[in-house]
Amino acid sequence: MGLFGSRKTEEPSAQATGKITLGGELYTVSQVVDVLGDSCPRPQLLTKKALSKAASGAVIEIMVDNPTSMEAIPTMMLELNGSHLGTLKVERYWRVFVRKN
Repeated sequence: MGLFGSRKTEEPSAQATGKITLGGELYTVSQVVDVLGDSCPRPQLLTKKALSKAASGAVIEIMVDNPTSMEAIPTMMLELNGSHLGTLKVERYWRVFVRKN
């Protein structure tokens, strides 16, 4: 057990979430990386890990509530052979959508 309750598992959740429309395009999300409550650099590292395991063209949603990580993930895409499709702000977190090139 962690300092503030139950400890998160090392692996992010990897569940399909269905479809999302971004910029008029319809995408199928193949994986969700839930890094809510995590601080830098963990969201970036788990995003990198998810992209490295994903098939070409796969769309990944990153659920993040850390502002610094939310800003860093889109800029990481060039070095990770990925594309930032869009970011949506919901109640208390952001949904960042990326695609592996």
